[in-house]
Amino acid sequence: MPTEVPAGTSNEPSDRPIIDVAVGVILRADGTVLLGDRPEGKPWAGWWELPGGKLEPNETVLEALSRELQEELGLTPTDATPWVTYVHHYPTTTVRLHFCRVTRWDGQPKSLESQQLKWVTPTEALVLPDLLPATYPPLRWLQLPDRYLISGVGDAAKWPLYLARLETALQSGLRLIQWREPAWQAHGDTQMLKIAFESVLQRCRAHGAKLLVNSIHPQDWWLVADGVHLRTQDAHALGVRPEMLKNKLLAVSTHNTAELELARALKADFAVLGPVLPTKSHPGEPTLGWAGFESLNQHAGLPVYALGGQTLATLNVAQQQGAHGVAGIRGLLDWEQ
Repeated sequence: MPTEVPAGTSNEPSDRPIIDVAVGVILRADGTVLLGDRPEGKPWAGWWELPGGKLEPNETVLEALSRELQEELGLTPTDATPWVTYVHHYPTTTVRLHFCRVTRWDGQPKSLESQQLKWVTPTEALVLPDLLPATYPPLRWLQLPDRYLISGVGDAAKWPLYLARLETALQSGLRLIQWREPAWQAHGDTQMLKIAFESVLQRCRAHGAKLLVNSIHPQDWWLVADGVHLRTQDAHALGVRPEMLKNKLLAVSTHNTAELELARALKADFAVLGPVLPTKSHPGEPTLGWAGFESLNQHAGLPVYALGGQTLATLNVAQQQGAHGVAGIRGLLDWEQ
């Protein structure tokens, strides 16, 4: 997934007034998304974009989204959830884009504003010659799976069973994994740990899955993996996105607003935020709860996975609160340490 963004894209504040816009990311079951071109007479006429429009006074985002989709396309969304709120600076305008995923609706898309419409995959859309700049980020984000497994083998003795469970999960569609083994690394069995890491990487490649390596592990592993997941302290230490990650994924662990701002400053592709719910590994630790997660996530400016007590059963709840998906160790794999 490309990490570059078009010139003018930023989440930094501006002195200009900000225009709030509700944007519909309308998704079919086959993974295609609906684009329309801007009609003649509007700025950026002929450029492709996601449908939506400005919020009217006293409108909520979902109310504005429903009105705009009815006016533009004749659609009434019946399953729409908040996703990412993202600020973009055009040469003369600053917009705060409230992206919402729409997966069910009444009606069929119609061109009610003389625009052309087409269904495309995110990959196809990203290479269109006239794609509105602010449309690039959500199309990249759509390529991120909604499950993010964090490894937790612990030591070499448990490796054969874990590998078998992981292979089953990959065969069932798991497509994003983080290799994170602080306990195993602390045991000093670095040779076997590296062999295990390389074995997981090989299996991920065979299944078309991405493998990120946690920043607790050696930097030469970062280069062969599909990206890096930064611990919070390592994100603070770096301050800027490493050059070695130009064409790789970068993720950051976060727990509060300041750390989400740091993830954004690093141009991270996504963050994990938690703990949301209680976990077996940290009993009694304070949690955000869903209300706390939603409040922090509203201003994240990038896709965020809910972490802490997450399972496939909590995925729908997480996405209702604006999460991109869920991340976890035990809850996403039939596995007990």
